[in-house]
Amino acid sequence: ETDTASESSYSFGRIKKSPSSLTNLSSSSGMASLSSVSGSLMSIYSADFGNVDVKGNIQFAIDYVEQLNELHIFICQCKDLAVADVKRQRSDPYVKTYLLPEKYRLGKRKTSIKKKTFNPVYNEILRYKIEKELLKNQSLNISVWHNDTFGRNSFLGEVELDLGAWVWNDPSSKQINWFPLKPRVAITLNLENRGEMKLALQYVPHPIGGKKTLSTGEVHIWVKECHNLPLLRGNRLNSFIKCTILPDTSRKSRQKTRTVTKTTNPVFNHTMVYDGFRPEDLKEACIELTVWDHNKLANHFLGGLRIGLGTGKSYGTTVDWMDSTSDETALWEKMMNSPNTWIEDILPLRML
Repeated sequence: ETDTASESSYSFGRIKKSPSSLTNLSSSSGMASLSSVSGSLMSIYSADFGNVDVKGNIQFAIDYVEQLNELHIFICQCKDLAVADVKRQRSDPYVKTYLLPEKYRLGKRKTSIKKKTFNPVYNEILRYKIEKELLKNQSLNISVWHNDTFGRNSFLGEVELDLGAWVWNDPSSKQINWFPLKPRVAITLNLENRGEMKLALQYVPHPIGGKKTLSTGEVHIWVKECHNLPLLRGNRLNSFIKCTILPDTSRKSRQKTRTVTKTTNPVFNHTMVYDGFRPEDLKEACIELTVWDHNKLANHFLGGLRIGLGTGKSYGTTVDWMDSTSDETALWEKMMNSPNTWIEDILPLRML
């Protein structure tokens, strides 16, 4: 992805995706391509928690390889897993790992999927590139899942280890051990302060000198600044903001600001424009703004906003990204009700 200040067309299979240059917007400096961090942040992972009675065990070992600055997780096997697909009396298990609490910071790792077995053997190593010192504040979450053909995966159990209490120099800590799988008691939301974003929105129903079609308008997003962004590493923060108009997740619909370095209170003053909006599209779309800490190896997610009506549906389809908070929804509604007027607010950033 290259830095742009282009005008992008909103589309959902209805309008051709064709960004056109816009000379009066703030320009942005070029940036290296972004590393993917744990796949898409546009949707919450679709899964079933609590639908399967957790049972069985998992065998694994962990080690920190000093020469590589890597955490290695050797996933050996599982035994006596629960039946996920009761109708067909089968499970197709795989293992997934996260480093917590920053679930999206270093991303997830996954083993291969083993079909039709309650006793899968993997013998795979999952690796994380991370400084050993940082592991003191991390927990390792290892979970087992049934892979469903239709994408609704079933939770089969998990193990969580406090790496801060792990004795790395003890040879016994590197041994392969069996651990009982435990059910997920509750999904706790990360409510810690992630800072806030000052922004303004405007809907222009009939742009002057724009496209000839009068039935579509433009949404203008003016990202002004952020306050009190969290520090993930040391005392340096080099932040930028990405924008996507859901449900259009095409690469052409993505825009981003320049990177503002060495501050937790960056001023962007950057305007993004998306055209192709009919008035009825405003009820179905959602602006996703995500704030990132730019790093040479990977960009770390800091927090985000989803600004829309928060109805849970888009064009009649149930979607998990239509989950705007009351403050985010209020800003969108004010914009819809006040065309050709900038509507400003300061919104708290959150996990998406």
